[in-house]
Amino acid sequence: MKQKQKTSIAVSLVSGGTAGAVEAFATYPFEFAKTRGQLLKESRNANSNPVSLLVSEVKRFGIRSIYTGCSTLAVGATFKAGVRFMTYDSVKNALADEKGHLSPMRGILAGMLAGSVESIVAVTPTERIKTALIDDARSGQRQFRGASHALQLIIQRHGLPGLYRGLVSSTLKQSMTSATRMGSYNILKETAKRYNLPQNSAVTFGTGAVAGIITVYVTQPFDTTKTRAQSAKGETFMVALRSILSEGGVKGFWAGSTMRLGRLIFSGGIIFTVYEKVASTMHGF
Repeated sequence: MKQKQKTSIAVSLVSGGTAGAVEAFATYPFEFAKTRGQLLKESRNANSNPVSLLVSEVKRFGIRSIYTGCSTLAVGATFKAGVRFMTYDSVKNALADEKGHLSPMRGILAGMLAGSVESIVAVTPTERIKTALIDDARSGQRQFRGASHALQLIIQRHGLPGLYRGLVSSTLKQSMTSATRMGSYNILKETAKRYNLPQNSAVTFGTGAVAGIITVYVTQPFDTTKTRAQSAKGETFMVALRSILSEGGVKGFWAGSTMRLGRLIFSGGIIFTVYEKVASTMHGF
């Protein structure tokens, strides 16, 4: 019987971190448009077309404007993806059977735990700064000169807890996102193996892309609430919920889903493909 190969912490961190960095830079315009769309207070009347939003932004402020907050997200993505895969692989090592296979429910559990750890350690503070920067830039009266200045002002005004504004909504979103994404990827990967599909980059990319599509529609309400809670002004979890309902109704919870869909299709394909490639290379040494 073939014994399962355990993934070391070092391999998980390096592979996950590399995948997170590549994915962040490649898909950031989608993230920018999604976040901007969620922050539009006049959501019923405003132009929410993501392509029009990006074109308008570039015409007004130049191509660099749609990368506002990207450096913060890229650093955070490197760190959080490393933490995510390290936690996921650690749980997987403990829960997988002798051949290294995870049952669907165990895969979802591993993803949920990875997302919760990722949110507390990395996601909430970096997303808070990124969202505040994008919200501040659209106001026309900028108070933040950059990521480090935003970090400084947020801590000065609100203390360290200010970086964790939206922790509840962020952790709910991240645990559900990771559970759905990692769980569905695990199920799809095991299904591909059963049907003897080649385990190459094309299949990995397609599997990750499908997992991304599933993730968007399952978890979008958590993402929208998190974004409102982490805006420049900052809102509590309950205030964010009420403001979304009052301005956009139930449909308001799926604001920005089109751009998040575009991002997570590519994101899912990129991050799992890069992760598998780097991990395979490191295992070969």
